[in-house]
Amino acid sequence: MVPDEKDGCASKEKLKAGEWIMSGTDRDTQDTVDSAAGITPESLEKGRILFAGECRFVAGATTADNLPPGTLPEVAFAGRSNVGKSSLINALTGHKTLARISQTPGRTRQINFFVLNDRMMLVDLPGHGYAKAPKHEIYRWTELTDAYFRGRATLRRLYLLVDSRYGAKKVDRDLMDRLDAAAVSYQMVLTKTDKAKAKDLEQIKERLGEEIRQHPAALPYIIATSARESSGIPELRAMLAGLCEAG
Repeated sequence: MVPDEKDGCASKEKLKAGEWIMSGTDRDTQDTVDSAAGITPESLEKGRILFAGECRFVAGATTADNLPPGTLPEVAFAGRSNVGKSSLINALTGHKTLARISQTPGRTRQINFFVLNDRMMLVDLPGHGYAKAPKHEIYRWTELTDAYFRGRATLRRLYLLVDSRYGAKKVDRDLMDRLDAAAVSYQMVLTKTDKAKAKDLEQIKERLGEEIRQHPAALPYIIATSARESSGIPELRAMLAGLCEAG
């Protein structure tokens, strides 16, 4: 579902890992940002409890025909190759090897499904933007993910991961357009903030804030994360727990 405009927007003077960026308003307190994003001590605890449960791989789909039936609320993770998607999923679940981490771009070539605490499905989508992949493979991945976006009634939100050192690229913007067209609600997540310079983070923040205002399916807030330092992970867990409760 496309997010409501009532979600509001705010901006921070300085971005740190684990802080929220909100676009489009002059309010600048972290309490305001956390409140708008639904982050409270109670939601953080619910996120901790949800992710304390077992998380296991249940299915991998290479075609739309072998997508598993949707029986639980789902959240999907997408991003360019080597954006840190597998590392983020592993940090969220507390499993170092749940999602495979590879130095080889484009390693994830199917849609992988992980059931969390028997309450929610985490979905790892193929990395996009790998220039060395054969064109027929890129076309197949695109067709597969588009079929997933269009036909997945249980999909509650997609998290679009962007490397905090480089910002959104054309392949990310193309995916944002596809998500808008499919009316899939999505949220931007900055990764690897421990490797980015503070000045660069500020510039990325401003650019992304401008970009997401042009996309009707994009939520107006962005979270900065570092899987290595576990910053931003509790807040992201809290949001996922809220989606799980919403059913």
